[in-house]
Amino acid sequence: MPLSQQTVLEVLQEIPAPGSHHGLVEAGAVRGLEIDGATVHVSLAVQAAQPGDVDTLRSRVEAALRAVDEVGEVDLHIQPMMPMASSGPRPEPEKPPGWADKIPGVKRVLAVASGKGGVGKSTVAANLAIALARKGFSVGLLDADIYGPSQQLMMGATGEPAADGEGRILPLEATDGVKVMSFGYLVDADQPVIWRGPLLQKALEQFFGDVHWGELDYLVVDLPPGTGDVALTLCQNVPLAGAVIVTTPQDVALIDARKALHMFTKLETRVLGIVENMAGFRCPECGHVEHVFGAGGGARTADELGLPLLGSVPLDPAVVVGGDAGTPVVVDRPDSATAQAFTGVADAIADATA
Repeated sequence: MPLSQQTVLEVLQEIPAPGSHHGLVEAGAVRGLEIDGATVHVSLAVQAAQPGDVDTLRSRVEAALRAVDEVGEVDLHIQPMMPMASSGPRPEPEKPPGWADKIPGVKRVLAVASGKGGVGKSTVAANLAIALARKGFSVGLLDADIYGPSQQLMMGATGEPAADGEGRILPLEATDGVKVMSFGYLVDADQPVIWRGPLLQKALEQFFGDVHWGELDYLVVDLPPGTGDVALTLCQNVPLAGAVIVTTPQDVALIDARKALHMFTKLETRVLGIVENMAGFRCPECGHVEHVFGAGGGARTADELGLPLLGSVPLDPAVVVGGDAGTPVVVDRPDSATAQAFTGVADAIADATA
């Protein structure tokens, strides 16, 4: 496989920055990284309290990178910086600008989250994006579930992303003009992603800063399940128009949905409401509705938390078939009760964010 930035960043993160217990990536020492074939160009800026600090660091970085099979040459530039004097109080560092300034033209960013996996969050994100597009909005879909990307399959947007004249990544275009970018385009489908927080933050920043989204009314972000680094990083760097929490009616899922809500509340991010997925299965033969995962849990939780129930989506085998085929149910069966439920969620979100 060709050499990737992921591989280089993982190597650099294992090397402590001078005067710090953190790796070079987490310490913010990596100021530039380019890969040209087998040649790696790295720029570092580090504190250098002792004359030999830079030489020691240079030897460690070059040796570590050259130990990678795909690396041929290492072009390393290190900018030494004097440590701040210890006398007197240190001024508070300026808060870096959020990534929102790097995505001009994107009017609203929506986060689709869940407290746990297996509740159909990615399915909701895909169908929500298309439903918004069918209402006349220009929409992008960012698959930020770095550990388990799936939107490249669910949206049927196959191929490899190209680049524009400025070197920015061009997202692929799916049904109804929805622009799609997923980590699944960048890694082997069978390759696990084992990243710590700093590497996740770098990847997210590139998804926002290095992707040419163009003019969008909505950028829907499919977050990983849970309340980990990706959701935290997104909320701290992007002013979200709101977050949507996906759950199933069962009590176990609702407990985790509450955790996701409290996380967004602490991060001062508006929660638009709850989507109850897999709410009930209607037998196509007799019409009986079987509540496989319980009934009414989403509505009860929304009422207890003072949030709107944005919609209740039935359990429908067509959702699975459409997701695997790259044709979400809103596209494949737009007149079905399931598709109409997703359209209702899109209507509620559009009204709440108008």
